[in-house]
Amino acid sequence: MIVLVIGLTIAVAVLTVIVFGLLRTHAEILRALDRAGVALDDGEGTAGAAGPVPVANPRSRTDAVDVTGTVPGGGPVNVSVGGDRHTLLAFLSSGCRTCQAFWTEFASSSLELPGHDTRLVIVAQDPAHDSESRLAELAPPGVRIVCSSEAWHAYEVPGSPYFVLVDGTTGRVSGSGTATSWSQVHGLLRRALDDSALDGSTSGGRVDAALAASGIGPDHPSLYPESAGPPAPITDPDEELE
Repeated sequence: MIVLVIGLTIAVAVLTVIVFGLLRTHAEILRALDRAGVALDDGEGTAGAAGPVPVANPRSRTDAVDVTGTVPGGGPVNVSVGGDRHTLLAFLSSGCRTCQAFWTEFASSSLELPGHDTRLVIVAQDPAHDSESRLAELAPPGVRIVCSSEAWHAYEVPGSPYFVLVDGTTGRVSGSGTATSWSQVHGLLRRALDDSALDGSTSGGRVDAALAASGIGPDHPSLYPESAGPPAPITDPDEELE
């Protein structure tokens, strides 16, 4: 009898160790999937309940960087985000449930991007963290897709889907954030573009006001070289002839 009790005790102890090990492994898998942006909910309701995160540039880094990585199933590539247009970086994963709606939307010929001459670039993670074959299947026609975990790190992407709008003329991030539908992303990015345009149109007025407050007007000597004064007034050539 004593031997049976000891045997049962040992068996329970072993099973306890196995169960705790399985629970720990399961928790590690869940954390890894969460870091990769893979949605684990069974329905659409949970993903949409949280709502979008406003595109208010929550990132600590505002300077944009080029996206360097590889084409799914291809060679290296570098995508410059500079120039005279905006670039929308869409950070997506092939296995993320919420991302599936964006993959479908981006393949539509009627897709409208916010801003003038804005281009779309999809950024996935390196092949070690995502499926190249699946990414190649999901890639929308005519849309550049780059595998670059380095870009995810540079833009401090917390998970997918995540969007970053880059102003190529300034080389800075105009807005960033996440949402559960393209209509939400479009509206939030449009607001970020409007705010950016407003800042640009009023910057000149703020400079003029600051100069005027300091007593510096259009004819102030400090605005011209020592050898030249303010520009002479433009006269009518006919008056000079008279």
